Amino acid sequence: MLTVSRLQSPGWWPTKGDAARDSYAGTATCARCHASKVATQQQHAMARTGVRAAAADILRQHDHLSFRFGPYREQIITKAGKSVLSVTASGAAPLSIDLRWAFGAGRMGQTYVYEKNGSYYESHLTFFAVSQDLNITPGQSPLTPRNLEDAAGRRMPPAESRACFGCHTTASITNNQLDGNRAVPGITCEACHGPGASHVVAMNSAQPDQAATLIMNPARLDPVASVDFCGACHRTWQDVVTNFGLVDANVRFAPYRLENSKCWTKPDARLTCVACHDPHQPLDHDPAAYDSRCLACHVNQPGAKTTAAARISDQLPPDHPGAACPVSTKNCTTCHMPRIVSPLQNSTFTDHWISKPAR
Repeated sequence: MLTVSRLQSPGWWPTKGDAARDSYAGTATCARCHASKVATQQQHAMARTGVRAAAADILRQHDHLSFRFGPYREQIITKAGKSVLSVTASGAAPLSIDLRWAFGAGRMGQTYVYEKNGSYYESHLTFFAVSQDLNITPGQSPLTPRNLEDAAGRRMPPAESRACFGCHTTASITNNQLDGNRAVPGITCEACHGPGASHVVAMNSAQPDQAATLIMNPARLDPVASVDFCGACHRTWQDVVTNFGLVDANVRFAPYRLENSKCWTKPDARLTCVACHDPHQPLDHDPAAYDSRCLACHVNQPGAKTTAAARISDQLPPDHPGAACPVSTKNCTTCHMPRIVSPLQNSTFTDHWISKPAR
């Protein structure tokens, strides 16, 4: 489904903003019962995908960034706990803007957001990890800006501002109003599980059965909804095919790519996002860490029979419907999920459209 359709349905869904601010309990409260999960989740990149500019490690480590674009010199200078974007050009008065937010954990890049006249603006420049320097923000015009204001960044429409804050922070949208000043940095427990204050009250009242109905547990979702759940921020299949503007860069949208994969089939759709990625644990970049997931569905010896025919005859999903790889049973993702360079993003992404490599 389109994410916008999910958001219009009853119940919690990521980026939904109809709850009241006092319905959020806060991460510290969640940690009273879920200390280990909170501790490891805070090491996940999602927990750092939106921070206030003053707390951005990248800006502290690169306290003087500079980029020249036509007649404009753009700089981001960080000192005394403040990051300032300045734009200068010959014959014009310099423009200086305090950056408010840094979006992106920085493993691939980080884009900056500032506020002016009640609107949010996306910086014209993004820091890219591959170059360790600034370059044009993906989606912004590569043409020479018309003036200093355009060189600094572009105004984001309200709906886009909501989407950015909704996917990079927690509780930034309450009562259907965006309030970036009160946003909780990063993706924390309640960004996915929904506001937890009522759940906490029920648990404290020794009503666990009622408490379970007052919090979102994504583990209960069917496979399609599970992938759409992550797709609320990472783009569902429908989000991509409906928005033609995303097509050229769709390698970055893992749910869309995954659902095009032959591995993501029915009635056995075990290969959801969480089959390989635990959102409470930091992302594992070692290819060997994913072999066990592949071999949970694929037989591990050439010539071995799959269980598909026998299990389907019993109207049960097959445990191992996939044939063995004729090459190896190790480091599966290095061949079947290659890293693809996206020039539009100045970054490299793991392709989740799982396929057989050309031989």
